[in-house]
Amino acid sequence: MIKVKNLEFTYAGAGEKTLKGLDFELGKGEVLGFLGPSGAGKSTTQKILIGILKDYKGQVKVFDKELNSLGTDYYEKIGVSFELPNLYSKFTALENLDFFRALYSVSTESPEKLLDMVGLLESKNMRVSEFSKGMKMRLNFCRAFLNNPDLIFLDEPTSGLDPVNAKKIKDIILEQKQRGKTIFLTTHNMNVAEDLCDRVAFIVNGEIKLIDSPRQLKLDRGKKVVRVEYQEQGKMEFKEFDIAEIGSNQQFAALLREKQIETIHTQEATLEDIFIQVTGRSLI
Repeated sequence: MIKVKNLEFTYAGAGEKTLKGLDFELGKGEVLGFLGPSGAGKSTTQKILIGILKDYKGQVKVFDKELNSLGTDYYEKIGVSFELPNLYSKFTALENLDFFRALYSVSTESPEKLLDMVGLLESKNMRVSEFSKGMKMRLNFCRAFLNNPDLIFLDEPTSGLDPVNAKKIKDIILEQKQRGKTIFLTTHNMNVAEDLCDRVAFIVNGEIKLIDSPRQLKLDRGKKVVRVEYQEQGKMEFKEFDIAEIGSNQQFAALLREKQIETIHTQEATLEDIFIQVTGRSLI
């Protein structure tokens, strides 16, 4: 769906390139996340892919065609949700979606269905000026699905949402993936990346340092040991055992039989741990 080679971009008047030769691909039905701190180049990459920024260098192919050669019909096939909602505050939620759906020549989804999807159906006739930040975020999110797009761009999709609504948004994204939709998302939230992405790209200072699946990254860079925590004379103790030999480890078996076990878990690295290890930067 997307193929990028040696992508470079410099903002007018800037002394340094914002993007410094990015290479990546995004396959059909895949969720790819750009993970990095503010200013890393995530949003710039997304703005190029959706056609807002034009004067890039390198090759950007979307739907097997060079992006610069695509016409306005490109926007009939993609959906976009920006981090900051761009809505008409004097319109109701329903009026906003009705207005935006009128811009498409293709058939569109029912606005009521989309509002129900994000838990806003009961507020359909409320003016957006009366919405909370979280409600605006959800309305802006569902707007991206009006034209039933094949390719969806999401910028910090759970930003500003409480845990319940953040989970709702993540469930919707996973449902869209199951329907075969292709999703490019940007985030600095490692939990979002881990929950949603088939692969993540670590981007810092306009460069991609690494691309792989969250699971493979954690397997490759985590400690291959099992940590057992148990009670011993009223104190919490722990022992660690090599995973490769755990099946024949008599001390491990004896510990399970004889002690009051509190927890057993592998020592996996978090995506944030790995990001810092690879890039030398934090996600903030």
